Amino acid sequence: MTVHEGRNPVLISVEELRHELDLGEKPAVFDVRWKLGSTAEAGRAAYMGGHIPGAVFVDLEHKLSDPNGGEGRHPLPCPDAFEHTARRLGICNDCPVVIYDDGLGLSAARMWWLLTDAGHEDVRILDGGLSAWMEAGYDIETGEVRPREGRFIAETGQLDVVDADEVESTDATVWDVRAPERFRGESDPVDHVAGHIPGSRNLPAATLFVDGALRPIPELEEILAEVKSGDIISCGSGITACQVIWALHVIGKTDVSLYAGSWSDWISDPDRAVEVSVPADA
Repeated sequence: MTVHEGRNPVLISVEELRHELDLGEKPAVFDVRWKLGSTAEAGRAAYMGGHIPGAVFVDLEHKLSDPNGGEGRHPLPCPDAFEHTARRLGICNDCPVVIYDDGLGLSAARMWWLLTDAGHEDVRILDGGLSAWMEAGYDIETGEVRPREGRFIAETGQLDVVDADEVESTDATVWDVRAPERFRGESDPVDHVAGHIPGSRNLPAATLFVDGALRPIPELEEILAEVKSGDIISCGSGITACQVIWALHVIGKTDVSLYAGSWSDWISDPDRAVEVSVPADA
């Protein structure tokens, strides 16, 4: 596949997407709206009520995770299952893909990561998501789009993934991208143990965004300056970590690892150490 020169390989603006659609280039567009704690039905209902024309809905909980898997709250789907999912969604290796969600790329980045790991060479996330599309005044449509079967062939393993044992033995920096209060161990509304992996550092994913979209590249480069080749990105269950890995790819830092199970996997073994850093005056 030939990726056009002069454009970011993993990011697309609403203006660029509108232009491509107007030209008839027709990238395959996917709607992955999802919120932690909500149901797949809620995401689908939002999609049915209005989406970018031609977009196909993708259920993160059941298609981009393995509900019966083992590592953390959102285990990665097995390669064969994801290849099957991609084909059912109409994806082919030579067709450009654009993915969006409500805005910040949180759930869209999970699908971006899986397709990139499976060898697809042209996958971009819509900056600002559906919110930016609607703010620009572009059309939306209602109802379901049913794609034709695709011919995607997965070559899984293009991105690096680590497990808890590798995290425990690594000399690389582990970047925990959860909110500061969860990292410090002050509270955790999601997982039953609060705190963080000993020695890890906090890099809140929220700092990468402003006004509903990614910060400009120079600002991203400054915020992510300390992330080095071989470092590990972790979060609560492997979703937000994909979002930060996507942001790193936007600025050309592609050699980092995903701790797929993240914190929810780490605390599944009570023998693993947990560190807290609650301020002394808290």
